Amino acid sequence: MKKIIVFLAGILFLCTIPMLADNERAVSADRMPKKARMFLMQYFPEEKVLYAKKECELFEVTYEVVFMNGDKVKFRGNGKWKQIDCRRRLVPPSVVPPHVSMKIQDIYPGSGIVEIERDCRKVEVKMMNGMELTFDRRGNLMGLDD
Repeated sequence: MKKIIVFLAGILFLCTIPMLADNERAVSADRMPKKARMFLMQYFPEEKVLYAKKECELFEVTYEVVFMNGDKVKFRGNGKWKQIDCRRRLVPPSVVPPHVSMKIQDIYPGSGIVEIERDCRKVEVKMMNGMELTFDRRGNLMGLDD
């Protein structure tokens, strides 16, 4: 009986290994969620897509688009943006949550954002001057790193 339980546990373990592995595959832009496609057309209309990929992890599906100029946008499975990394220009100001944008203009007037990442609890921003700021959902500054 003990051998059977160990054997079944081993098979269960072997069956779950592929689920834990990262699965990435190239996708065309038209195979991405509609919300993501609309976002790209609205905020990056002139940029040429170098490649797009779909990443399937254990509990999350994400899409990543890399442009010819090196800029990147990552989307959640539902098409909402997760991360924007601009190397050749600033993050479009209208993408930044208003409460974060106002706080940044108070702290660093005239400085632009080159990278922004958000999740359900916080928004992380990297400024043109190299500063990294972390805000909670209400726009309160939680952390500062230079």
